[in-house]
Amino acid sequence: MTDCKSRIIAPSLLAADWSRVAEEVIRAEQAGADWLHLDVMDAHFVDNLSFGPQFVSIVRPHTTLPLDTHLMMTNPDHYLDRFVKAGVNRITVHVEADHDVKKSLAHIRSQGCGCGLALNPATPFDAVLPYVDQIDLLLVMTVVPGYGGQPFMEAETMPKVAAARQYRQEHGLNFHIEVDGGIDHRTVHIAARHGADVMVAGTSLYGAKDMAAAVAAMRECE
Repeated sequence: MTDCKSRIIAPSLLAADWSRVAEEVIRAEQAGADWLHLDVMDAHFVDNLSFGPQFVSIVRPHTTLPLDTHLMMTNPDHYLDRFVKAGVNRITVHVEADHDVKKSLAHIRSQGCGCGLALNPATPFDAVLPYVDQIDLLLVMTVVPGYGGQPFMEAETMPKVAAARQYRQEHGLNFHIEVDGGIDHRTVHIAARHGADVMVAGTSLYGAKDMAAAVAAMRECE
């Protein structure tokens, strides 16, 4: 299990009030967030559409927090440079998408960004094994990507988080293990026990009356 005090808490702007996005970004930073998570959906890879590089460029001036960008896109390569230009710090692409994963990761890194790889709940951990020595972050989706507010899929996803932690330790790697979907003050502990150290949370943070208290609760040890 990772040290609870070193957990990285990353509120997802997908759950924010977009009519006052600057205030919502500042609210997350003042609440003690470590990163901001940006869920980019193309209405093709997933059945929803969110935002693109222009939205990110609006967010960037309002915070110094790292922008952790998750591209749920069929063709991420077509947009990588646009997100880099918009000011993101990390780009995560899906192993299931239609691209040369190794080349995509190398290009992201060549642009000065951290690179991550995501896998859906139905995708086995083995699918990312050829690439884990090339990433800064592995994102294990703990819901089916596309919509916020879904329940945490513990049985389907936690064995993969545990497998990632074991593989990382056995091979001397140091990538982050991130979880996204259904993360709240309860499930954060389940994810941490299995080895996750980056916790993405949308509804449970942006929907909280006291966001700072909600962030603090996610850092608490059991």
